[in-house]
Amino acid sequence: MLNKTFNKKHWSSYLLQAAVFLVMVFVADLLVGSILKYFYKRQSSGWEYATRYSMEETKADVLVFGASRAQQQYIPTYIEDSLQLTCYNVGRDGTPFFYHYAMLQAVLKRYTPKMIILDCEYAALKKSSTSYERLSPLLPLYEDHPEIQPIVQLRSPFEKYKFISHIYPYNSMMFKIAIANLESNKKDKEDIKGYVPMTGSLHEPLKTIDISVAYQLDPIKINMFRKFVDECLQRKIELYIVCPPYYMNTVGTDTSFALCRTIAAEKNIRFIDYSKDSLFLKSPQLFDDTVHVNFNGAKIFSQKIAGELKRSRN
Repeated sequence: MLNKTFNKKHWSSYLLQAAVFLVMVFVADLLVGSILKYFYKRQSSGWEYATRYSMEETKADVLVFGASRAQQQYIPTYIEDSLQLTCYNVGRDGTPFFYHYAMLQAVLKRYTPKMIILDCEYAALKKSSTSYERLSPLLPLYEDHPEIQPIVQLRSPFEKYKFISHIYPYNSMMFKIAIANLESNKKDKEDIKGYVPMTGSLHEPLKTIDISVAYQLDPIKINMFRKFVDECLQRKIELYIVCPPYYMNTVGTDTSFALCRTIAAEKNIRFIDYSKDSLFLKSPQLFDDTVHVNFNGAKIFSQKIAGELKRSRN
């Protein structure tokens, strides 16, 4: 009898200690997570700032969507000067089409832009596990944006449960948040409106690349691409699908590129292709690498696309 009483007291003490520990962990997680959220929202420069600004604040007439070839090749000021409309580049390096569609959902919840430029690149609809992992820039915005939650949850079957932790959304960007909050890294006076310039310069001959190599398409990406187009049409947004220049002599047809072009034709959407533009193919000095133009190249391309858009609207 005495032994049973001892065991009950022992287990009661153990359970109490465990409960206290769990409460302490929860409180610590909540406190640290709240501090990280505060400094995340306090950023006024850098890519995390641009992502949040794109989703929550911009009211620009024209938005540019895409990954690095959008972020680093479309200069909004040239589009603004040509169209007499405000413009912001919501593109982000390394992001898959899931990210672009999530960005569209957040934007359309707040307002309807007049025009959207959707950047199109080779292999954009390719099936790849890393595409799901690259939704991480959206994690800090998950709680405040229910419209993007089903997209973020594509990362894993357990993704929604991970948000029980308030630290989880920021655990891969703590250092970047700290750096962005330093006074020396505050946003400077020149507003680049989401555009990130590249400064390198190529000095190599044109190479021939076979882009007809088969790969598996991702049906979820295809579905989101179609929904992106349909939602723009439903909201009467002028949508242009654009492929900027490459510095490569391509052979064959990329599967994703062909499908995007087909869908655009089905929906009567203008598809503007600069992938084999002769000026750029003979000008390696306008490129940072074979798939991204540098600042000088971006100025020329932005002028070209701005003029093309102006002619399409007249």
